[in-house]
Amino acid sequence: MCGIAGIVALNAAAEPPSRAALLRMAAALSHRGPDESGLYRDRRAGLAHTRLSVIDLSTGQQPLADTGNTTWIVFNGEIFNYVELRDQLIALGHRFRTRSDTEVVVHAYRAWGVGAFERLNGQWALAIWDSLTGRLVLSRDRFGICPLHLCEHAGRLHFASEVKAIFAADPAIPRAFDPAGVDQTFTLWTVVPPQGVFQGIQELTPGHVRIYDNGSVR
Repeated sequence: MCGIAGIVALNAAAEPPSRAALLRMAAALSHRGPDESGLYRDRRAGLAHTRLSVIDLSTGQQPLADTGNTTWIVFNGEIFNYVELRDQLIALGHRFRTRSDTEVVVHAYRAWGVGAFERLNGQWALAIWDSLTGRLVLSRDRFGICPLHLCEHAGRLHFASEVKAIFAADPAIPRAFDPAGVDQTFTLWTVVPPQGVFQGIQELTPGHVRIYDNGSVR
């Protein structure tokens, strides 16, 4: 179990993500990844990760980039068929710097786009940031084993493994229960994604991909 989080400016008027906000998000998720934490930040996006080391304990630090250092990923989960995918990618000419399943995912995305997620056998929640195109890709496994929450506020997208990390990023984000989410929680013992417990905060639906592409969402 790891923790992922991030902030992305959705328009030119939004302030760049601050290092302090990303550190607060990481601190709120420290219990999910006690081994180490890491940050990535540019003028439009920031990513945070807290790691529980499972595969490639020595070199699997995140956020992790492709060999061109332009496509960045934060990943929570485990890919069971990453060795087979790695071999396929090597045959296509990809070169790897680690033995981690996370690096396989970022290279798979570079090779096959969002179709890469259909090839994954495992459990995951992830965010991929393409710093060249300004595109953010969010994905969650088919069964929703790994959580991923989303909130758009003040021209920014905030996302995290747990809602409290979103609240930690910006004290101005409203903290109010959503009646529909509360009703589902007491009736079903859970919410049905994308419904969330708090107003303005959704869960990414299991098995879905959401793309933020320079102001458009699909």
